[in-house]
Amino acid sequence: MSVKLGVPSKGRLQDQTFEWFAERGITLERSGSGREYAGRVRGLDGVELVLLSAGEIPRELAAGRIHLGVTGQDLVAEKLAPDAVMELAELGFGHADLIVAVPAFWIDVETMDDLDAAAAAFRARHGHRLRVATKYHNLVRGFFQRHGVADYQLVDSQGATEGTVKHQTAEAVADITSTGETLRANHLRILSDGLILRSQATLFAARRAAWGDAERDAYAALATRIGLGAAPLPWA
Repeated sequence: MSVKLGVPSKGRLQDQTFEWFAERGITLERSGSGREYAGRVRGLDGVELVLLSAGEIPRELAAGRIHLGVTGQDLVAEKLAPDAVMELAELGFGHADLIVAVPAFWIDVETMDDLDAAAAAFRARHGHRLRVATKYHNLVRGFFQRHGVADYQLVDSQGATEGTVKHQTAEAVADITSTGETLRANHLRILSDGLILRSQATLFAARRAAWGDAERDAYAALATRIGLGAAPLPWA
């Protein structure tokens, strides 16, 4: 048996994850051609590399089909119950903020309180609730509830969320941004208190995975190698 380590299957997140482990003496590499989703771990016994999309990793962690996984904190917070995984280490890359943004010309809407008032006025004028485009339904719903905003509806958007206002399928957005350039290009502005979550790539451990003696030994060796110190125990 071995510890299964889920890593993003492509793109910059994969490259940066490979670099992060390489700096700690652990080589992660793809097997065969670049189109194959298989790989290996060199420099550490008892660890198996599993290449998955960043969105699949939270699901596989929650199901216990992988023991460890690198993915964004935003995806874990959106998709998993708090007790499903243990956060082991923030990796220092993949930074992004989940924010609420409105059209730049809404000059009177600067805060969530302003958005609440605008939503009530919007419904009175148009006869339906203000639409907020997002793929982060759980996080956004909780954030709006904490700010007392109720007169809205979420519109599911799995891509190009910033363009929904331009295309008149939503009046506001709640989306991930790293530089804000795409928001500005679409004439959107972040509310002053509209930060829902700061996220970065993070190494997580699955509490529900099968942590037998072999997996525990491999985990302890990995934790020592990557500098976790007195490593937390996912099975405890």
